[in-house]
Amino acid sequence: MRNFTKYQKSYFLPPEQCTSWMQKDYISSAPIWCSVDLRDGNQSLIVPMSLEEKVEFFKLLVKLGFKEIEVGFPAASDTEYEFLRTLIEKDLIPDDVTIQVLTQSREHIIKKTFEALKGVKHAIVHLYNSTSVAQREQVFKKSKKEIIDIAVSGAKLIEEYAKHADGELRFEYSPESFTGTEMEFALEICNEVLDIFKPTDKKPVIINLPVTVSVSMPHVYASQVEYISKNLKYRDNVILSIHTHNDRGCAVADTELALLAGGQRVEGTLFGNGERTGNVDIVTVALNMFSQGVDPKLNFENIPQTVEFYENVTGMKVYERQPYSGKLVFAAFSGSHQDAIAKGMKHREETSDNKWTVPYLPIDPKDIGREYEGDVIRINSQSGKGGIGYLMETRFGYNMPAKMRENFGYIVKGISDREHRELMPDEIYDIFQKTYVNIGDKIKLIDYHFTRGENISVIVTVEANGKTVDIKGTGNGRLNAVSNAVKEFLNINYTIVSYTEHALSEHSTSQAIAYVGLKIYDEVIWGAGINDDIIAASIMALISAINRKQP
Repeated sequence: MRNFTKYQKSYFLPPEQCTSWMQKDYISSAPIWCSVDLRDGNQSLIVPMSLEEKVEFFKLLVKLGFKEIEVGFPAASDTEYEFLRTLIEKDLIPDDVTIQVLTQSREHIIKKTFEALKGVKHAIVHLYNSTSVAQREQVFKKSKKEIIDIAVSGAKLIEEYAKHADGELRFEYSPESFTGTEMEFALEICNEVLDIFKPTDKKPVIINLPVTVSVSMPHVYASQVEYISKNLKYRDNVILSIHTHNDRGCAVADTELALLAGGQRVEGTLFGNGERTGNVDIVTVALNMFSQGVDPKLNFENIPQTVEFYENVTGMKVYERQPYSGKLVFAAFSGSHQDAIAKGMKHREETSDNKWTVPYLPIDPKDIGREYEGDVIRINSQSGKGGIGYLMETRFGYNMPAKMRENFGYIVKGISDREHRELMPDEIYDIFQKTYVNIGDKIKLIDYHFTRGENISVIVTVEANGKTVDIKGTGNGRLNAVSNAVKEFLNINYTIVSYTEHALSEHSTSQAIAYVGLKIYDEVIWGAGINDDIIAASIMALISAINRKQP
């Protein structure tokens, strides 16, 4: 590409090596989660949510288990002010939930923020100002000392207003554009603010390190977070918070590595909605932890319902392949994938293994409200016999012989290929019925009667060429006797190479199905029969296979 030389790295490494996070291989416990859907998420929408929609969204976040929820910037607009007042005045904030409000370091904004908080029980006042080289030089045109003065003066004002405020208030400070700030300066300004707030074990302060704009690889951010974590004053009484954006597509990785590096709290949004390319997707981070056997302390047991609500109120769409949440993330169209999943599920049933190890599925879809048949095994022209057979067995109770599965698989794939579309389970069921079951267009079973002697004899009443006739045969078994009668009547020769039967317990407790494979010359023809009587089902399967043989 042209013009690549005009770009350069805009981040700063710590002045000392900070790589102890590399010794950890997973996040062992859930962080404190803070949803910023009602602030970052809402301000990124083409059409921001109405007051009513924001209230409903707040209720959803509470239901999902968030204990800290940023509700907006109440001094920024009448709408955000009104939303906060509605939550407080209508007593919509549970006692175990803390709301968070954002403010700049300006007295009239801080004053209005505290006015909006009147009557609140628990709140976090979140102060921020920009600290990066680009912001200092281009936007504010201020020295480092002047930038520190902005933060310190804001902290002093918040401390003073809080003395006369209602409820239990805690404080948070963010050096905005942290990742573009010299690490020594970021540490200095955070410590200056902490000296004002003086955190204690009963009243800890949140220091939030935002990836306001993602400018580095995730390991760089982790080292930056570790440096701050190791050198902060009052560290035992500070909650180190992570707030990542997704400009480089690294928000999840940034967050996870930062948690290994000392982060204790995560600010993000459901499904990653946020400015530009978005915030970190909390659903993904939480379920990544879940997949490692760690309780994320959030309830995502009905992802489809959550997605539906989110899309309705925001007008946004959750991408079909978005981790865990997308409609197709568990879908397997590939034949080899479907076969592995089907065998993995079968192994799980046979071994009663309570640990999830099914190939291609990092978590059990049912744990987040998804279904195996509709969400996992999806059938198109790329599908294989394993997936199609698994769907027929689990959805409809049809356990075909392996070779019949293969035969049926080619039929289904051919239809999907010709029609250029995915086939739904009910369509596949209908194809099976029309292709194999109780086929009687050339010869049709009417009745049968067996007698037992040295061999088994049978009289089979059939309809052929518009006439009803009785045909006779003998054999060493019932099906063999019927087969011999049919061979003589139709003057054909074949070998029964496969016969299986089972009850249709998933379909009907009173019916049975039989499958018959006939080898005629070098071709195997399959048929199936369904009846209340297993003998009748077997005869129907034999006749179905014969009828399917082209003349």
